[in-house]
Amino acid sequence: MATLGLVHTLGYIDAVRRASLTGFPFSVGHGLGTVDDPIFPGMHTSAALIAGGSVAAALAIATGEVERAVNFCGGLHHAMADSASGFCVYNDAALAIATMLRAGVGKVAYVDVDAHHGDGVQAAFYDDPRVLTVSIHQSPLSLFPGTGFPTECGTGAASGTSVNIAVPAGTGDASWLRAFHAVVPGVMRAFRPDVLVTQHGTDSHREDPLADLNLSIDGQRTSYEALRELAQTITGGRWLALGGGGYSPVRVVPRAWTHLLAIVSGHDIDPATPLPAAWLARAAAARPDTPLPGDMSDGTPRPVTFPPWDGTLELPIDRAIADTRTVIYPLHGLDPYDPRD
Repeated sequence: MATLGLVHTLGYIDAVRRASLTGFPFSVGHGLGTVDDPIFPGMHTSAALIAGGSVAAALAIATGEVERAVNFCGGLHHAMADSASGFCVYNDAALAIATMLRAGVGKVAYVDVDAHHGDGVQAAFYDDPRVLTVSIHQSPLSLFPGTGFPTECGTGAASGTSVNIAVPAGTGDASWLRAFHAVVPGVMRAFRPDVLVTQHGTDSHREDPLADLNLSIDGQRTSYEALRELAQTITGGRWLALGGGGYSPVRVVPRAWTHLLAIVSGHDIDPATPLPAAWLARAAAARPDTPLPGDMSDGTPRPVTFPPWDGTLELPIDRAIADTRTVIYPLHGLDPYDPRD
């Protein structure tokens, strides 16, 4: 209860506990019992276990026991302090960050590459200057949860520490990476965090049924490599990687997160590596109508190339870049019009 209370209200935690009782007869509110967050027996236990995994990993990094950790079950970034939202009951990402701060970590950067805005994590630290939250997501004009505009930039002493890059529906690898590199490295270098926490929802993939972005496995893999480089150069290697959304459970999620685990651990996998025969057999048995991929790539076995942002507005993605940099960069003493920053 004390750990969950770092982010969630005691009333909400109690509601989750009560809702978890088999056959609970009436509504408990707090966003529970909806289509996205149905009530089920054991809900509190399972959600708390997920949160506990991220918290334990965060504490191990904060105390120096390990340098890096991964929790694929985590990344439940929509849960709010007093309510469930978007398939998320407890916000393990926010709890992990709060745990690091309580353990003495000075500053934490959170980078969210899920197709949906990381609204719950942003809300948890919107007025906390010790936490930088960066979310690159499909425009809130066309996707749940309808937040994540560039003007949502933090408040008070934390002004500039909430960073939102809202990319158009249909954005593919090259444009997505152009936007990422035009904003994320600059604000991270300016913020100088001690630890990096990342959320890796795979629903930015072109085959995901719940979003409208157009990334490939190769583009996602390239983003993981970029985040590793930021961890190596800015946080001394300290990095907690979490899962997130992903609704193509056979063709996308296993390959994307296998690449992520390999990259975090420093054992990168050649994208041309064939998928194991035993796994293919199990996948075919589980989803006999789903065509299976043959290897760890969607056809681009090298890091995806992209045109770096040069300060112009030539491509559709450039407006999203300019909107974010215009709001955020001056708050960090950076020039929004200089592509070198």
